Amino acid sequence: MGTYLNPGNSGFEEIRGSYYVDKSGLIRLINHTIGTKQKLTCISRPRRFGKSFAAQMLCAYYDKTCNSSQLFADLDIARDAQYLKHLNHYDVIYLDMTNILGETDKGSLTSFIRRKITEELLAAYPDLKVDESFSTTLIHAAELAGNKFITIIDEWDAPIREIPEFQKQYLEFLRTLFKGSSTTSRIFAAVYMTGILPIKKDGSQSAISDFKEFTILDPGKYTEFTGFTEEEVRRLCDMYHMSFHEARTWYDGYSFDQIHSMYNPYSVMNAMQSGKFKSYWKKSAAAEALLTYIDMDEDGLQNDIIKLVSGESIIVDTEGFENDFETFKSKDDVLTLLIHLGYLTYREEEPGTGSAQIPNNEIRAEFSKILRRGKHTSLIRLIHESDKLFSRTLAKDADAVARAIAAIHDSDCAPQFYNNEQALRAVVKYAYITCVDQYLKIEELPSGHGYADIVYIPKKQSFLPAMVIELKWNKTAEGAIAQIKNRNYPAILEHICDDLLLVAVNYNAKTKFHTCIIEELKL
Repeated sequence: MGTYLNPGNSGFEEIRGSYYVDKSGLIRLINHTIGTKQKLTCISRPRRFGKSFAAQMLCAYYDKTCNSSQLFADLDIARDAQYLKHLNHYDVIYLDMTNILGETDKGSLTSFIRRKITEELLAAYPDLKVDESFSTTLIHAAELAGNKFITIIDEWDAPIREIPEFQKQYLEFLRTLFKGSSTTSRIFAAVYMTGILPIKKDGSQSAISDFKEFTILDPGKYTEFTGFTEEEVRRLCDMYHMSFHEARTWYDGYSFDQIHSMYNPYSVMNAMQSGKFKSYWKKSAAAEALLTYIDMDEDGLQNDIIKLVSGESIIVDTEGFENDFETFKSKDDVLTLLIHLGYLTYREEEPGTGSAQIPNNEIRAEFSKILRRGKHTSLIRLIHESDKLFSRTLAKDADAVARAIAAIHDSDCAPQFYNNEQALRAVVKYAYITCVDQYLKIEELPSGHGYADIVYIPKKQSFLPAMVIELKWNKTAEGAIAQIKNRNYPAILEHICDDLLLVAVNYNAKTKFHTCIIEELKL
């Protein structure tokens, strides 16, 4: 058992030591690629989406120096017809690129990998003939061992992200090993790479073109292994006696064609084990990078970020992204990176173009915190005006609220033209943008005898009142407040909170004035 050759099953054994959501079906898909033209697989996912867990599982399954039958006996893969054929049958080369970067001088990365793998091959096979060519040495090793290698590379893109000046050298190393030639076929039974970014582009094509890629933009047949499904989260909530409704509010929102609800495994498991629903995303290093990208303000990027935080979706062209952290030719490139980092969820509408939005309450709260630290003048002004608006709403100062909404409408960030009630709603969502730190916002909430336009529900352990906001266009604020009462919109909130503010807003297109009425209601 080694570090880079045949690392054993201790990592997966530790994972199985606590409650494990069965994702072993992934093995079945990799087994189908063994010994085929599709044996090179690259899967990219955001941080905290279980990539390393999957890598540890694959090591435990394929490594021939250990017996993992007990670890898999009760899992889905054990029922597969090919299960025993591949179980603990291969020499495994395992590279955790993040750890390797910490072990060596960045400039000697590829020589370090060659040296360490060769050393461990010699320890396992003393009769191995070592050649100047690393590929030839691997061919000799495969022949001596009597089996081709399963290679697993975790965080494959860490050198691309952390040492971009050496990415050419690193990509050439990978290209030499995995160029799809007869040499590659003589060495590898299958290769599984996983990381945050898709394979770096070389011109308009992937630099390692023979890999079959499954990205967060289009995970294809690997979709169910991207994160936790809704049914898996339901079972976790039952087991840990946690509210599924709250789990969905906090962590749902990633959506794909095959599966419409996907959850971040890291956040869900932290919530289950701690017994608290909150944002665990901030513990990811990616959160600190978010402000840098927002402050770029490429082509008005910050205005798009504000739209996203207010609950809108935006169109993103993902085709131009060059799969690194440095090359940004437009705001679409920055937004595409945010999709790969997991800050946005994406739904393709036509090849290369789709709509993106913030997936859930957890990520929206992180965006809101980051916005307060931004440098752009119009952004700071919006946050300041929104803070004032919120305090005036709590004070039930209706005239001041109407003036604040008008000021935000006239800002550089909000939509500049009203033409219907939906445009008014967009401005009001901008106006209350800072509430996402303390409230859950729901639009068109079914309640009483209709649908409330916008409802803000205070988060757990908050002493703030809930808010029901009704909007009117060329009518009256009095009519809006009457509609809230007559249709009993507060009904759904009776068992959620004790205090409620009824906020009615009307815009008169002739006078260009907003009017507002605010009333307090005890539930």
